[in-house]
Amino acid sequence: MSTPQPAVVVIEDEAQIRRFLRVTLQGRDYRVFEATTGADGLTEVATRQPDVVIVDLGLPDMDGLEVIRRIREWSSVPIVVLSARGGERDKVTALDAGADDYIEKPFGTDELLARLRVALRHAAGGTREKDAVFTVGGLTVDQARRTVTVDTKPVHLTPIEYKIVTVLVHHAGKVLTHRQLLREVWGPTHVEHAHYLRVYMGQLRRKIERDPAQPRYLLTEPGVGYRLVDE
Repeated sequence: MSTPQPAVVVIEDEAQIRRFLRVTLQGRDYRVFEATTGADGLTEVATRQPDVVIVDLGLPDMDGLEVIRRIREWSSVPIVVLSARGGERDKVTALDAGADDYIEKPFGTDELLARLRVALRHAAGGTREKDAVFTVGGLTVDQARRTVTVDTKPVHLTPIEYKIVTVLVHHAGKVLTHRQLLREVWGPTHVEHAHYLRVYMGQLRRKIERDPAQPRYLLTEPGVGYRLVDE
């Protein structure tokens, strides 16, 4: 049985970008539906029920952030932002609004396709089951046994360190903002305490990474948050 082609709705008003995305994605067996305004994009998402949405923030009729928020009122479809706005605050705001990932323009084809693969894996599997064994490179997190190993050697984590790791595993491949991580690990009253994360991430890297200064697994998105690689 052949695998159905994933459907993507592209909400983008720049004709050149739309053409590039259409050619690139159709060449990788995506079904592509396009909209040039936020309003039309919302209609396309509602009627097409796509597997992933790509949205630009600078739309002619409404801010892309508003599009994201409206989609999130009724759908958990993965949303990848493409935007010329490269500031840290723009990224954080988009991710906190409900976007799953953020790619700056100009962007490379390989990066775009990799981010879409991650988004589709999240959509297909939802959040990872608590008894799942997550493995990437030499890192293995076994949530049933509550163990973490690097190159088959056990890593001893504190309860907070382990909680951070499991939250990252649940969202592996996705950028988590400082606020999102703080909310999930420490609770909603600690979302402003970013220094907690810096301390604990430093400790985690010393335990998990071969070279903490050049991490392989626990990546920093400067000014935004952290990402656990998943491939």
